[in-house]
Amino acid sequence: MLPEISRLLAERGALVLQAEPGAGKTTRVPPALLAAPWLAKRRILVLEPRRLAAIMAARRMAAERGEVVGETIGYRVRLDQCIGPRTRIEVVTNGVFTRLIQSDPALEDYGLVIFDECHERSQQADLGWALALESRAALREDLRLLAMSATIDGREHARLLGNAPILECPGRMFPVTIHYRPPPVSTAPRHQVTSDWVSAVNRALKETTGGVLVFLPGVPEIRQLATALAEANPGPDVVVMPLFGDQAPTAQQAALMPAAPGKRKLVLATAVAETSLTLPDIAVVIDTGLSRTARFDPARAMERLVTVPVSRAAAEQRAGRAGRQGPGVCYRLYAQATFEGALRQNEPEIRQADLAGLALELALWGVTDPGMLRWLDAPHPARFAQARELLQALEALDGAGRITAHGQAMARLGVHPRLAHLLLRARDAGVGQLACRLAALIESRDPMRRSQAPVFADIQDRLVLFEAGGRARMDPLRRLADQLAQRLG
Repeated sequence: MLPEISRLLAERGALVLQAEPGAGKTTRVPPALLAAPWLAKRRILVLEPRRLAAIMAARRMAAERGEVVGETIGYRVRLDQCIGPRTRIEVVTNGVFTRLIQSDPALEDYGLVIFDECHERSQQADLGWALALESRAALREDLRLLAMSATIDGREHARLLGNAPILECPGRMFPVTIHYRPPPVSTAPRHQVTSDWVSAVNRALKETTGGVLVFLPGVPEIRQLATALAEANPGPDVVVMPLFGDQAPTAQQAALMPAAPGKRKLVLATAVAETSLTLPDIAVVIDTGLSRTARFDPARAMERLVTVPVSRAAAEQRAGRAGRQGPGVCYRLYAQATFEGALRQNEPEIRQADLAGLALELALWGVTDPGMLRWLDAPHPARFAQARELLQALEALDGAGRITAHGQAMARLGVHPRLAHLLLRARDAGVGQLACRLAALIESRDPMRRSQAPVFADIQDRLVLFEAGGRARMDPLRRLADQLAQRLG
């Protein structure tokens, strides 16, 4: 299969790879293409939807070559990178790719861009896809593009790639037995929902062996369930491990390591564990059927987080985590009719999220009308117009929709346009350092919210916590503030 992938990329320049879970597409395809003559010793970019997935994919590829990250294989994510002078494969997040292609539209140093897990349709992913298509059409006919996923219908990706071939690759999945166990009360208060989850976990621990992975909608639910399980005492051999995107790296690594002898892992995770990660020992999945996503509220011109049912594709990805190393079991805490009536795929973020950042990136690219690019799903005209109005109010665009010098400076900061405007104006007023700390607090998870208990909204308390020594959970915020200060100059 690997020689066929290389041949098709050589002959057609683009390819869609539909690889079932367990096929090894993420870690085996990029290294296998390094020696391809058509690559001409250029580098390979691998795009991953999440920071943790990017880091772990790079580590896995490096380990399989007997190397450490930063040699042949490296990564770049927000707040962290490990790239060396000999690096040939760079694993990056979609946001980092946007910065790369905006600074070098021809991607001169790269011969292949791989869009891994391209079914995960974040706004940054769709933007990167559109910009890469434009770069290939206008500047780099020799730039190869490869779209990979386990769950997409690849026909639309193939069409946008000039009717590129679609290659299907079998995986190495073991059978997973599905049990539907909806709670007795569908509209229960929060404490009852948590109690139902605890009961489901305890039942799974009694009925099965091996590690257990529980999918929850967000971090508050992870902490709430962890507290409830500690009170329920599932047993001395059970080790509860949270796993989410903004977690400290050491805690993430613990969840991704095999269980200690005589211990049984119970991983409480967000959607970060759905794809791209290898979780050893997991033989059981408990799927609450919920996920959290950002939705744009046009009346308030702001985003809000909402809890939504997962799509069928996401549910299948979750269940598949139980069958990566042997036969597994998946408990779906909802009815089979709910699964069958769910959306086939998650709604693309570009249809429901704030478009201000995307509009700024397009203006930086030189595009005033999204119709000038080829999209999987084009931005909605009315909402795009609303985003442009905001950018004009922030002085990022002129009356014709062209980017201003202030807008260019905003785009370089890599945060929401509102925050970028705040940072630049604060710098001019002599309070740039304070603004960087405030922006880091706004961009990140609230460091004072450790549970669902009420939290006072005093920003001064958070600034005191920010400036205090220690407290590892504040380290990502401090790094973000430092990075913003460097970009601000």
